[in-house]
Amino acid sequence: MYFKHVPNIVKPLAKDLIFDLPNEDQNLFLTFDDGPHPEITPWVMDELDRFDAKATFFLIGKNVVEYPELLEELLERGHAIGNHSHSHKSGWKTANTDYFSDVEACANHVQSTLFRPPYGEISRSQSVHLKKEYKIILWSDLSADFDAAYTADDCVRFATSKVKSGSIVVFHDSEKAWPRLEAALPRCLEYYSSKRLKMAPIHLY
Repeated sequence: MYFKHVPNIVKPLAKDLIFDLPNEDQNLFLTFDDGPHPEITPWVMDELDRFDAKATFFLIGKNVVEYPELLEELLERGHAIGNHSHSHKSGWKTANTDYFSDVEACANHVQSTLFRPPYGEISRSQSVHLKKEYKIILWSDLSADFDAAYTADDCVRFATSKVKSGSIVVFHDSEKAWPRLEAALPRCLEYYSSKRLKMAPIHLY
């Protein structure tokens, strides 16, 4: 079980974590996890370009090692990047020393002050330690594009029904998500644009 929309009651209980970024500029923050992928990430960038949209890509270190040119292209095209660990370990299932080592291994390839825990699973002790170096970014709205139990229509609904200025929305540029992402992302981008939401990268220092 996971939340498609993080309940407001949860946020005060996890003060080290960022679930949204309220602002007066109508900025919406799209994020993409688990890349870079050699075919899907370039497609995502092209779709974003069609709407003059920028996003934040939370990258897995081992994928960056395999496709370093895609990290450079993301930056050249004006997107932000974040650390998503080197090998996508769950904080709930990994000893702290191993977890921190995995985050550090990713940091050798992804220079960013942003971190998103894989699966959104991070312990209190892990967040207390990592917040010394990172802004820990969760989300307000999850498209669930990775979940084969849902259709692209479902993903569009999850990613649009509650969004507003300041929302952080999660998609995935991964093979697992592709069967739903391909149809859902263009529709979501059209919706955000119609609502005059500016799709901006996350820049926190």
